[in-house]
Amino acid sequence: MIVVVTGMVGIDKKSYLQKVCRFAERKGKKLLLCNVGDMMYAESPDVPKGKILDIPLRRLNSIRRSVFKDIIVKAKKAPNLLVNTHATFRWRHGLFPAIDFDQMRQLNADIYICLIDDVIALHRRMTNEHSIEHSLKDLIVWREEEIICTEMLYKGVNEKSPFYCLARGFRKDTVEVFYKLIFGNSCKKAYLSFPITAVADMEKVKKEIDNFRRVMKKLFICFDPGDLEESYLPRYAKQAMQAGQDFVEIKTMGKTTRLNLQQVMQIERDINSQTYARDFMLIDQADMLISFIPTLGDGRAAISSGVEREIQHAHEAAKEVYVIWTAKQTPSVFVMQTATKFFSSLNDAMEFFKKNKKGKK
Repeated sequence: MIVVVTGMVGIDKKSYLQKVCRFAERKGKKLLLCNVGDMMYAESPDVPKGKILDIPLRRLNSIRRSVFKDIIVKAKKAPNLLVNTHATFRWRHGLFPAIDFDQMRQLNADIYICLIDDVIALHRRMTNEHSIEHSLKDLIVWREEEIICTEMLYKGVNEKSPFYCLARGFRKDTVEVFYKLIFGNSCKKAYLSFPITAVADMEKVKKEIDNFRRVMKKLFICFDPGDLEESYLPRYAKQAMQAGQDFVEIKTMGKTTRLNLQQVMQIERDINSQTYARDFMLIDQADMLISFIPTLGDGRAAISSGVEREIQHAHEAAKEVYVIWTAKQTPSVFVMQTATKFFSSLNDAMEFFKKNKKGKK
């Protein structure tokens, strides 16, 4: 099993993939991790740490090709190999590729995974661990470039290989999900659909949603839009503006991060458009959609236009659509006509999935 893992700078893929290797080892699976960046520095000991992208492109490409040549040799011997790389770089040279198609064809990976992370966490790591000047707009553009270039990579090398976009995780690493994508071939993949911004101030409802997410992750390989919580940022920015502040404070990674208000306002449209496109991508890479519609305090269903659109997209993509509708209010005809099955409670859904072994293909 050969897995190519991409992701922009600031995600800290290395520590994440080391956790994946340790998790796999506990499960009796051995994974050899090849960190392309570390290998490139080992290949060029005269280059100071953090400066390799500053060397001439010709030499940089030569070092990278030498490293990938070694990785291709390792791939023939290791039972399972993780290649930690980038699909592209944006540096003083401009935007340029971090891989070569001829070598990627020789590697012939079985799976491609592009790791992504919340723009807030990216900003915090970039500020604390890197000397790269950036704005929030830069981060959100770089992230999108990496996703698109990874998608182009897998299509250019072997379109039959699976390609997944996977969030690192906002509060909890998605290490187990990553492991299951590699070794859990018998497990079904589910996209979890639920209201986010519409219930941002409703703690009771949010707890119900968190419980739904936790339960479903025990049954399926889940793609969870809640693993990126940046959709709240524009709302926080408006609150800060009303309070006369020029900054937004968000708690992430156990610490409070202060963001420039104008930078947050600048990326509002990007957040909305990327959320729209990314959630549809996650639905497309899943086998089914499971939607949880909680009940508001007045008894109405807490269904948002975003959730309705996700249900419609999954239906049109010929996915199984399961809706957990807890309110007494009758669902709209648009939801009723697109759902494979309705449940009135989370427990009913759990019993159905366990009885019908919906977690297995």
